[in-house]
Amino acid sequence: MSSLLSLPRVRLATLPTPLQPAPRLSEAIGVEVWLKRDDLTGLGLGGNKVRALEHLIADARSRNCDCLVTGAGPRSNWAMLAALAARCAGLDPYLVFYGDPVPAAGNLLLADLTGADVRFTGQADRSSVDGAIEALAAELRARGRRPYALPRGGATPLGAAGYAHAGVELDQQLHDADLRPDQLWLATGSCGTQAGLVAGSRRLRTTYTVVGVTVSRPVEECIRRVTELAAGAGDLVGAPRPHPGDPDDVVVVDGHLGPGYGRPSPEGERAARLVARTEGVFLDPVFGAKAMAALVDAVVDGRVDGPVVFLVTGGAPTLFDGPASPP
Repeated sequence: MSSLLSLPRVRLATLPTPLQPAPRLSEAIGVEVWLKRDDLTGLGLGGNKVRALEHLIADARSRNCDCLVTGAGPRSNWAMLAALAARCAGLDPYLVFYGDPVPAAGNLLLADLTGADVRFTGQADRSSVDGAIEALAAELRARGRRPYALPRGGATPLGAAGYAHAGVELDQQLHDADLRPDQLWLATGSCGTQAGLVAGSRRLRTTYTVVGVTVSRPVEECIRRVTELAAGAGDLVGAPRPHPGDPDDVVVVDGHLGPGYGRPSPEGERAARLVARTEGVFLDPVFGAKAMAALVDAVVDGRVDGPVVFLVTGGAPTLFDGPASPP
């Protein structure tokens, strides 16, 4: 475990996050479910991205950077938490969002409270953010600044390593609870969280399957990205790469994107209401809620026996965003 523990890290999260039984939800859907509460990571209003930022901010510091540049959509929990983490490390945050300026609400309002420099690409295409991040970083370098540029979601091998750490934490909690889950379910967007969990699972040789539910990209793209990021993260934490012929440990479930990325789905809304009314836990409408809807459908179809762990990835500020942005 030495290579995992030796990765530079800035402590931002309140860890370990709880692993909680969900008895009323379990009774309602017919399978034993436990909730891994990464909505309670402690920075801002919490969320899974804090774990990635612990390693990324440490890397920025080691490179003597004085500002952080990243981006996403204006509803992004990632962008808001990246701005907060940057401030905690003494870095100036710069955020690039796709589309045109919108009224500040939800995560955008919180990002604004950090004093982040916020810009919009003026293009509805999400990928417009990628080039804009690099252009802004180049602009800042030309002005004598030392930017640390990060892609959407912080989806790099180093960022994914945060969830290899989470796998170690979860492994101890499962041992303490005498729990042997068949599967660990989560929403998969930029793919770094699932990749880190896969790398951690390989490192620990766990018996559960990590099941991602795509809420952003075509399933084939998710599988490719998770595979590549898991390999890179695995190299950082000392996880073995799978041998040819090994069972495929990158599993991504399709069919629950709903009306599109960033838009709630009726199935997700029903799943979110169920979790709120049974366990008092809020799922964000465009990531966690859709993943829970997929889990419920899998149970109904007889594809899940349980017990199951569901990763609550946070994103509650999106509940206060108002109408969804176009995909």
